[in-house]
Amino acid sequence: MKIGVIGTGYVGLVTAVGLADLGHDVIGTDVVAEKIELASKGKSHIYEPGLENLLQANLKKGNLSFSVDLDKAIRISDVLFVCVNTPPRDDGSADMSYVEGVSRRIAENLDDYKLVVEKSTVPVKTSSWIKRTISLYRKKNVDFDVASNPEFLREGTAVHDFLNPDRVIIGVETDKARELMLKIYAKFNDKILVTNIETAEVIKHASNSFLAMKISFINLISDLCEKTDADIEQVAKGMGHDPRIGSQFLRAGLGYGGSCFPKDVRALIKIGEDLGIDFNLLKQVDLINIKRTNVFIEKVRKALWILKEKKIAILGLSFKPQTDDIRNAPSIKIIENLLCEGAVLNLYDPQAMDNMKEIFPEDPPRINYMNSAYDAVNGVNATLIVTEWDEFKEIDLGELKRIMANPIIVDGRNIFKPDIVKESGFEYYSIGR
Repeated sequence: MKIGVIGTGYVGLVTAVGLADLGHDVIGTDVVAEKIELASKGKSHIYEPGLENLLQANLKKGNLSFSVDLDKAIRISDVLFVCVNTPPRDDGSADMSYVEGVSRRIAENLDDYKLVVEKSTVPVKTSSWIKRTISLYRKKNVDFDVASNPEFLREGTAVHDFLNPDRVIIGVETDKARELMLKIYAKFNDKILVTNIETAEVIKHASNSFLAMKISFINLISDLCEKTDADIEQVAKGMGHDPRIGSQFLRAGLGYGGSCFPKDVRALIKIGEDLGIDFNLLKQVDLINIKRTNVFIEKVRKALWILKEKKIAILGLSFKPQTDDIRNAPSIKIIENLLCEGAVLNLYDPQAMDNMKEIFPEDPPRINYMNSAYDAVNGVNATLIVTEWDEFKEIDLGELKRIMANPIIVDGRNIFKPDIVKESGFEYYSIGR
């Protein structure tokens, strides 16, 4: 099928490459020329394992291309996946101006039937606004349909998630739209759930908010464990053996970040408010998550007492491993707090340092970006584990103790076993243990 993917950000680029790998003829388009130029050369503007290899393979096959010409992409495509940004406003609602703008461009170029697919995370009833906008601005009385196909891509495993989905949600309102969507995802026929559009739109927000709730719950229980000498990892293990609960998203730590969970929780709260539904439960989920960095900073104070002029290594800047994404990353608030108290920081991350430099430019001696974890910890008074990269899990504790000024580790991700770290001669502070 001829498919246009509008927007080649994180979701759009993975979607374009994934659809091409399924055998469709795909053109990706974006207003940011640099993204298109890189993609056309087989380069990804984001770090995502396996993405560049798949991008290059499908460019070589000839069924994947990229263009800044949105109008052309609309005209030559049978199906249009809308993957533009829906950033949060201050009140938690989603800014839908990009979706509205794309809808108008589709209307202006509508010359034959198109299926317009919401791929971006959008509030329930967005499909109605897309339909209204296209109907108002179309120049020809041409039929079209709108469908919802929410993405469930985890950063760090997005390529695998697209090609090996646990479910494919399709929201449609006509048989024609249903048949087209089933044809697109024919390879995953046994994973497809077809609903009406509004149900599909709600599924995405409900799923992410529920997972965020599990994370905030286990973090709250970790605080209880610290007060009672219980072990949060054993508690989580005991809970996870219950098949009604499951073990995923029960790792205590610094909370959730990234572009999805914080935004989707607040968006669902706002949707509820607009419809007269009290989502106080999710307000508490969000509040617990916000406070996690405060809990962590208190641990750093407990370890170092006075932070002014203390030299501290921060290992991990991305909000999770296997990505360079720092949106809503706990590291940002941790850095802000430590700088306010006068600490000297050595920062290291395998992928995210360039992105973090846009927020905290290198400013010796206060802010120093280092070339390796060992460079970062050399001569410091404490090492903070903020992102659970495998590289940090495999670090040589003996060498770490030898080169640090003071053998103190504050582990926000519980990557080490307390007994082993303490036997290596460290003061060790972790979460819920």
